[in-house]
Amino acid sequence: MHKLGRGNRDKVQQFMVITGASEKAALQALKASDWHLEGAFDVFYSQPQIRTSTDTRHQEELYKRYKDPYADMIFVDGITLLCNDLQVDPQDIVMLVLSWHMKAATMCEYSKQEFIGGLQALGIDSSEKFRERIQYMRSELKDEQKFREIYNFAFGWAKEKGQKSLALDTAIGMWQLLFAEKPWPLVDHWCQFLQARHNKAISRDTWSQLLEFARMVDPKLSNYDAEGAWPYLIDEFVEYLHEIGIIQKSGEDGVSTQKW
Repeated sequence: MHKLGRGNRDKVQQFMVITGASEKAALQALKASDWHLEGAFDVFYSQPQIRTSTDTRHQEELYKRYKDPYADMIFVDGITLLCNDLQVDPQDIVMLVLSWHMKAATMCEYSKQEFIGGLQALGIDSSEKFRERIQYMRSELKDEQKFREIYNFAFGWAKEKGQKSLALDTAIGMWQLLFAEKPWPLVDHWCQFLQARHNKAISRDTWSQLLEFARMVDPKLSNYDAEGAWPYLIDEFVEYLHEIGIIQKSGEDGVSTQKW
């Protein structure tokens, strides 16, 4: 690595620490991604040889460690044991990212197919590799497209089986968790508004549109279009912000002001 600049040397070292890859593999992935660290992770984990190098027998053993003794599924007790092994809190957002990789249908449970499929996608066949991947999974939240995918996945994952909508308390908890990673200054006001004025389950449309609102509309609402195609609940939220004085209505200069 003596021919590399300091910045690139640091990226190689960081890549090796996070992935457990060799220096050669780190260099290949980073060069293929034009030295973008996030892109290099994608290159590394999408390589077919990474998946085929995992031992399916060991993946089966991991599944057996966490599966319920009376059912061919992993439930809360198994997930708690997994969190203990990974040294993460069960409420840690990284467990949502892991569930996204596993394409899990329901919170707090994994089928055998989901669990082993996720391990294969992540190149995991041991507890050590599992722990090594934690930092990589956290890094995925910084990628705008992946965050959007994880956010949209969370709705179906968190809702009750057979329900089309997401329970309000669950939705609020998920929003607080997700927007802690991608800060949105209005998230607390949004949650307070829902509890005070809505107090009903959240539809998928509202869930998905809120992320667009948080990304597209300035927190001061200076670029908010009252004639836009936002769900009625978001329009009511804007009115609520005006009512409680968080956002002052536009004056003669046409600019909204914000009070914190």
